[in-house]
Amino acid sequence: MSTSYTLVDLIICAAANTWKDEGEVLATGIGVVPRIAASLCMLSVNKDLMMTDSEAFMVSEPIPVGARQEGFRPKFESWMGFSRIFDNVWGGKRHALVGPTQVDRFGQSNISAIGGTYDKPKVQMLGVRGFPGNSINHANSFFIPNHNKQVFKDGECDVVCSVGYNPDRLPKGFSMDDIKVGFVYTNLAVMDFGGKNHQLRLLSIHPGVTVEQVVENTSFDIEIPDSVPETPVPTEAQMMLIKEIDPHNLRASVIK
Repeated sequence: MSTSYTLVDLIICAAANTWKDEGEVLATGIGVVPRIAASLCMLSVNKDLMMTDSEAFMVSEPIPVGARQEGFRPKFESWMGFSRIFDNVWGGKRHALVGPTQVDRFGQSNISAIGGTYDKPKVQMLGVRGFPGNSINHANSFFIPNHNKQVFKDGECDVVCSVGYNPDRLPKGFSMDDIKVGFVYTNLAVMDFGGKNHQLRLLSIHPGVTVEQVVENTSFDIEIPDSVPETPVPTEAQMMLIKEIDPHNLRASVIK
């Protein structure tokens, strides 16, 4: 009997592999889908993964997203205040899964502003936040719910918020090998920047998606292997865990 799942469930299961082989590293999922993915990883493929309650404590089990169910009590392991978070970040023992508004061919990303000029953008968003320091110090992967040419932008991002594989923007003392842009998960495919000269590379396409669709919705060239597999569909065990992590089905609002 086949397991019932949605596209967002498929992406969550794929993204759970972000931290699969990283051992004891702090996973930070920014947004509903990244957080569920990190939680699923902690409960299944990497039980050494570290997560916080998003406030000030380390937890031994991930906390479900949304309103707390009656009787739920977080299982705290230790205090994880700002000083310890920054020690962790600066030590490189963190891998965040984030949701940028733009990504360019260098793996640079933008969460700050779109269009216009820097002083007067067409759309103002969050600002650069912690992206510059985070991308210099630890790995970052991307979740893009709507794969299109406006997101995967020709040229550079309108505002470059994070470090990528652009030789003209490398921090002083850094080489290409020091940059850690991880995976890219979209509603069409799974990719990384592991192609030749750190080119964006197609790793898998989701069921029903073609390679041509991915290419047509990306403004720059992608490395396409000779054979591109389909992204594995969720297992029954994975779906059971996802429903425990997201009891209110908040994930359904992210990708229709």
